[in-house]
Amino acid sequence: MKVLLSHPTGNAFARAAALGLYKADMLAGFRTTVATFPGNIFDRISVLPPFSEFKRRQYDPLLQPLTKSWPLLELGRFAASKAGLKSLTQHETGSLSVDAVYHDIDKRVAKSLKNTLKKGDAVYAYEDGALFSFREAKRLGIKSLYDLPIGYWRTARKLLDVERDRWPEWVPTLTGFGDSEEKLALKDEEILLADHIFVASTFTANTLKDYPGKLAPVKVIPYAFPPVYSSREYVSFNNRSLKVLFVGGLSQRKGIADLFAAVESIGNKVELTVVGRKASDSCPALDKELSKCRWIPSLPHQEVLKLMREHDVLVFPSLFEGFGLVITEAMSQGTPVITTDRTAGPDLIKHGENGWLIEAGSTQALKQAIEELLYSPEIIESAGRAAMATARLRTWEIYGQELAEAIIKR
Repeated sequence: MKVLLSHPTGNAFARAAALGLYKADMLAGFRTTVATFPGNIFDRISVLPPFSEFKRRQYDPLLQPLTKSWPLLELGRFAASKAGLKSLTQHETGSLSVDAVYHDIDKRVAKSLKNTLKKGDAVYAYEDGALFSFREAKRLGIKSLYDLPIGYWRTARKLLDVERDRWPEWVPTLTGFGDSEEKLALKDEEILLADHIFVASTFTANTLKDYPGKLAPVKVIPYAFPPVYSSREYVSFNNRSLKVLFVGGLSQRKGIADLFAAVESIGNKVELTVVGRKASDSCPALDKELSKCRWIPSLPHQEVLKLMREHDVLVFPSLFEGFGLVITEAMSQGTPVITTDRTAGPDLIKHGENGWLIEAGSTQALKQAIEELLYSPEIIESAGRAAMATARLRTWEIYGQELAEAIIKR
């Protein structure tokens, strides 16, 4: 059986999936927008600061012969974003929106299925980029493999609607409520058409229980860890502040209001660094809190990893997260993580051993977890080293192998 894999932006898990299928001799092709390979145009211009984003689109050269890309629309979206042309990138409606890019690739993949796959083969696609491919696959007798990276939308609305009352001043950051009824219906149709569903955490699998229709079999295959940093050193406290780091989108979906409140209540014993872009430019509460801490809107990936090594703990109090790659990134750098039960944390972390798990949406629980490190700073190093030991056991190659094996056995 051969599998055609498509992902518009090609992040870490899509790259690992493609390579895993290739090594299992199952990859019929990989389809994306911008694909950076050694020596190609995107590789050459990625050394220039305005185009450094293309370094994030690097693929193993083994995939190059099987990769077809349609970069035009994504390059237009990239240029429009840089130029501040918001009308062109407007959510759902913009001609260069993320939705437009996803639909464009999906439609192109759908048209190519007849000449790429045969009956009994499969197309593997991700949320919001699978509908047209799956419709055509059903017509051709091709299997539809669906990947849900974040979590089911009905559960998201149910869990995050609570935040409207709990943190009303942070509502502008809850941008997920902006999806139209039409878009939500298309998400449901993707799930309906799927023959098998893959998710990266137990939490995501549980969100699918809110799907009102017949559900295909669901398989949990957690994502992986980057290479472990082997030279991590831990600096003793000596009356200094606890260095706390947050990395992620600045939205209350990530629990950012709870983090600010917890740190505020502890006082100057905590030094907070926040890395991430604003989810909204119309949230005075967010602007106020960012003025009190060290805020870095964006950093290259390697710089993020370096910053993780410079902090005592990563705090990721997300209220709705399909996985949370920053968790595995921090653990690989020897930085233990405080996260919630609505992430991949329960799949990766043993509470008190290689990190800490707290109840999502509890400012008090978050405060207590941070204070525990202040009272017993020696646990930071022990948890950090245990986190690195955990990371060594699960590489991206293992993820790719497990995905290929799961597809074979489905």
